[in-house]
Amino acid sequence: MFRNLIDGQWVEGRSTRPNVNPSDTRDVIGEYAQADAEQTREAVGAAQAASAAWSQSTPQQRFDVLDAAGSEILARKAELGDLLAREEGKTLPEAVGEAARAGAIFKFFAGEALRPGGETMPSVRPGVGVEITREPLGVVGLITPWNFPIAIPAWKLAPALAWGNCVVLKPADLVPGSAWALADILHRNGLPKGVLNLVMGRGSEVGQALLDDARVAAISFTGSVATGARVAAACAARMARYQLEMGGKNPFVVLDDADLAVAVECAAQSGFFSTGQRCTASSRVIVTAGIHDRFVAALAERMKGLKVGDARKPGTDIGPVVDQSQLAQDLDYLAIGRAEGARLVGGERIERNADGAPGFYLRPALFTETTPQMRINREEIFGPVVSVIRVRDYDEALAVANDTPFGLSAGIATTSLKHATHFKRHAQAGMVMVNLPTAGVDYHVPFGGRKASSHGPREQGRYAAEFYTTVKTAYTKA
Repeated sequence: MFRNLIDGQWVEGRSTRPNVNPSDTRDVIGEYAQADAEQTREAVGAAQAASAAWSQSTPQQRFDVLDAAGSEILARKAELGDLLAREEGKTLPEAVGEAARAGAIFKFFAGEALRPGGETMPSVRPGVGVEITREPLGVVGLITPWNFPIAIPAWKLAPALAWGNCVVLKPADLVPGSAWALADILHRNGLPKGVLNLVMGRGSEVGQALLDDARVAAISFTGSVATGARVAAACAARMARYQLEMGGKNPFVVLDDADLAVAVECAAQSGFFSTGQRCTASSRVIVTAGIHDRFVAALAERMKGLKVGDARKPGTDIGPVVDQSQLAQDLDYLAIGRAEGARLVGGERIERNADGAPGFYLRPALFTETTPQMRINREEIFGPVVSVIRVRDYDEALAVANDTPFGLSAGIATTSLKHATHFKRHAQAGMVMVNLPTAGVDYHVPFGGRKASSHGPREQGRYAAEFYTTVKTAYTKA
């Protein structure tokens, strides 16, 4: 049984929950502890008690822990990737890549611990000096999703710890294994007790306890828009800082002058890989009339070559949907799209993989002859489902791309420098890709969006300091 980490001790929860492999639902990875509100408050208390010492720890001490953790993650990326693929359903190459990214994130923020920065300047008053520094917030609550079970905890944990905060981490119920492994690595590599506390459990109990606890100075949340709104309301009520990364309905524009092979591969990778379970996935492909028919035919042909199966088997392109609830949602949207008049290619439910194991399998689905106002083009589906919208020209493509309540990522396939430059400037998204998949970002640059996709300072890179630190201005009279 895998226990919670509270005040440097592995402790049993109030109950346990099985971690089930979506590629083979007969395979139980392990029983994971479930904390309740009382244990969550204990974890917050431990973090608060550890805060005074950790906030005053040296940059070298923080570097040593984070760098060692990053090194171990990289050395074990194949093992950690296998665990990730087994519990979440991401294909093994993608999962190993995600584990490697987590290691790189810890290495990056280890370096940031040695570069805290600051400014000194003269005051406008004679004989007075000014120092501007950054300080940690104190106790930070991290609530992470199931679709990137090691990378997202890493990109929240690493900056929080690098800048001297203490943490209570609540991972998603569906994927506790990767977060548990991450906590174990940090614990064994010298992190003092109480600095990191892992509480696995239901959001209604563990997450709510974090939101309600006045000792938690800030909450970083990644998940649904509805839950994000509740996080914002709870934090605002007690004046706590909050950071939200939520949904997306990301557009990928294909212009007449695009390289067809590049456009098809970008659309396939953005929409179908990782089973479409990425907030940066392109679920709306907006195609100008001159290339539309050729693009649709080529993408449909590309879909035929995608192998759906066990995430850990060689040659699998698309793993399972994460669980029965998400699969049911995907199937509901396929029915909605057909009822709205869209033409569907693919999208068949597969009960068992090639080895006969039961799993949550769904073939990639492509909707054509759709309109921008259909529900399948307005609401986030979070599965291997892509809609194609035909438009007249670039101007209409840009207008349709921006016609969404979301604004996380946007992409364009074009050989026109004029249109690429204009799209980068005018796409209403936090991240823009030109001739690249919309899903897939570097770990050393800011991540985030606008509108209903994100709220608060950016994650990742040096921009993460804007959330995990507070600025102090100090004056000294000579």
